[in-house]
Amino acid sequence: MTQTSALDVARRVIRLEQEGLEQMAAGLDDGFATIVAMLTGLKGRVICAGVGKSGHVARKIAATLASTGTPSQFVHPTEASHGDLGMITPDDAVLALSKSGETRELGDIMAYCRRFGTPLIGMTCGADSALAKASDHLLLVPDAPEACAETRAPTTSTTLMMALGDALAVALLEARGFTARDFKTYHPGGALGAALATVGDLMHGGEELPVIGDDARMSEALIEISAKSLGCVGICNGEGALSGMITDGDLRRHMGPDLLDQPVTEVMTRDPKTVSPATLAADALRQMTAGNVKITQLFALENGKPVGLLHIHDLLRAGVK
Repeated sequence: MTQTSALDVARRVIRLEQEGLEQMAAGLDDGFATIVAMLTGLKGRVICAGVGKSGHVARKIAATLASTGTPSQFVHPTEASHGDLGMITPDDAVLALSKSGETRELGDIMAYCRRFGTPLIGMTCGADSALAKASDHLLLVPDAPEACAETRAPTTSTTLMMALGDALAVALLEARGFTARDFKTYHPGGALGAALATVGDLMHGGEELPVIGDDARMSEALIEISAKSLGCVGICNGEGALSGMITDGDLRRHMGPDLLDQPVTEVMTRDPKTVSPATLAADALRQMTAGNVKITQLFALENGKPVGLLHIHDLLRAGVK
């Protein structure tokens, strides 16, 4: 196969799958909204099940649902017939995937749902299939041509199922008002965890917080800066509110023989940039690096009072970009 013919095949596959996606989007109806409403009020979990390539897609849908606030679990239909049906509770709903809708291994799960009144959602291309007829709710996938026409290997069909599962997860996410901060709870590690970290997750607080009163002298400020090793000190008024900060840069700008005797209010930068502990760490990094003057520390305030200090090194260590 030449390079040109390989590219032609790739473009043909992508176009076929794109056409299937457009057909599925156009065919969605109120049944989808009914399923979202039912699952939004579900007390238990969404049990996803499928065999073969549909099983792989079902696993992915279960993982996506679980990570976006909808408790979910994959149950293999064959294992279900040998005891794993006990994983399905009366409060659950089952999402069963099968392109044809005639997957024999799903039979015991379908019978179990009928027996115990567990809602069954069928995702299939077979509108008149056994799965479609047994389902309480149907997610009908267009019977679009597979990208590999000669073998009919699952390609377009699995793409459509995957996309429909994503659509279901996002619709449920938005119906529940699930936020980025909620999402972070399920993604504490890696690049995604770093992107969703807040200032409160990374800041220095408590005994680590470098602060002194606004009646102090620079000699006290230098001691506090050295003791806390964060390159700055916050200056608080009598009510504990932050009125300014002194950084290493301020020290260099005011260097002189009488520096240690000066009041901190003569050296400090007034009304410095600050953040809330709830601010996303990525937003704090942008605030530090925006404009011509770059800063390396931000105080986190609650009701005007410092509760933490964020250093740019904390952001870099956490992988925040």
